Amino acid sequence: MTIAENMAGRRQFLKWMALSPLIFSSVTRANDLDLSRIIVLEWRPVELLMALGVTPLAIADIPNYKRWLVEPALPDTVLDVGLRTEPNLEMILRLKPSLILRSNGYGPTADALAPIAPLWGGDFTDGKTRALELMRRDITRLGVRLNRQQQAAEHLQLIDDRFSHYRQTLAAFADQPLLIFSFLDSRRVIVFGHNSLFADALSQLGLQNGWHGASSFWGSTIVGIETLAQVKNVRAIGLTHGEDDPLRQIAQSPLWRSIPFVRQQKLHLIQAVWFYGASFSVLRFCQLLEQTLLEKA
Repeated sequence: MTIAENMAGRRQFLKWMALSPLIFSSVTRANDLDLSRIIVLEWRPVELLMALGVTPLAIADIPNYKRWLVEPALPDTVLDVGLRTEPNLEMILRLKPSLILRSNGYGPTADALAPIAPLWGGDFTDGKTRALELMRRDITRLGVRLNRQQQAAEHLQLIDDRFSHYRQTLAAFADQPLLIFSFLDSRRVIVFGHNSLFADALSQLGLQNGWHGASSFWGSTIVGIETLAQVKNVRAIGLTHGEDDPLRQIAQSPLWRSIPFVRQQKLHLIQAVWFYGASFSVLRFCQLLEQTLLEKA
């Protein structure tokens, strides 16, 4: 039997299952879910899952995950199912997942994945709810789905405790806005606006976001480096990418050296943090922010 035939057969089986509420509920009860066979196709739900103390069977794009997220660290046993935008569906089918976690609106559609396994989806943004509120909501939702409500509650308390700590240690920096950006190449940067994960974190810490321009549905916008020269009276937080970062090439240019926060030595560089993550990403951002600001205070 070919993969296509197998997929078609599973579609028919799932359609039949959907007609029987009794069968469907018995298959998908949280108590019956094999937590060792969960596959995750986007990095935000990887964070959500591991926040509940569950390690995925497989995720998408492990090399770039390790480059961008750092935390939570993945055991070597976790398998790679390909790109986040185009994962290997045949491999996923062979792995027989008990559940597939995805980010709504990113990667394969729910219709393409539904014949393989039950799905759970979360939203980084919905255009109206703040990123941290959606994150907390999804931790709770996933905790219910996996029967890990206690772990969800404990993780939410950890988040609250860490934010309380950072609010105190960073209170002295509330008077000057922070511009958060990351280099894309030698000519452009991505800047994080009011509806981004980082800006929401700043707000929770009692700090101000230094970017007041437009931002996308995802909370970010791409601008030329010359645009940064128009942003005044800010401290800047630049997210770097190690050896691949274009800052080395840019640093000697007259344009870069003319930017106010560069000229005034108010640029702070921190390691890359995933822009569209969840609790591990935002807490790592806060930790790095605390470290760099206090070191140069």
